[in-house]
Amino acid sequence: MPARTAGPISQDWAPVVVHKRPVKAADARDPKAIAAAIRAGAEVQTVRKFDSGTNKKTGPSLNARKLDEEHEPAPLERVSSEIKHSIQKARLDKKLTQAQLAQLINERPQVVQEYESGKAIPSQQVLAKLERALGVKLRGKK
Repeated sequence: MPARTAGPISQDWAPVVVHKRPVKAADARDPKAIAAAIRAGAEVQTVRKFDSGTNKKTGPSLNARKLDEEHEPAPLERVSSEIKHSIQKARLDKKLTQAQLAQLINERPQVVQEYESGKAIPSQQVLAKLERALGVKLRGKK
């Protein structure tokens, strides 16, 4: 083996640049991370969202509101007076209370009360149950 000779030692003084990892989206939203970046003198990107911080409402929602105000929706159909009187008469003929009738048709007593007072929105299933329990025809009447 050849012998090594001791020669002049040289040093490389070239600058070394260390790259930081890219900022994640979650870190970019963190107020503490933003404050630290500002203190360090780093560049901070800000994005203004559309219509953020304003009370102005423009665009399609304004037009939709005007349309809603111009046209009132049609009221929902309620149980007719003929049907509510038929239910009440048939129930009294069978000597049942509203709670007993409700138990027969597996509904809450409030449902029977709403049908008899005319406040309920008619359901074909409930009317069919009432027809079977009371033995009267309720559907087909207006």
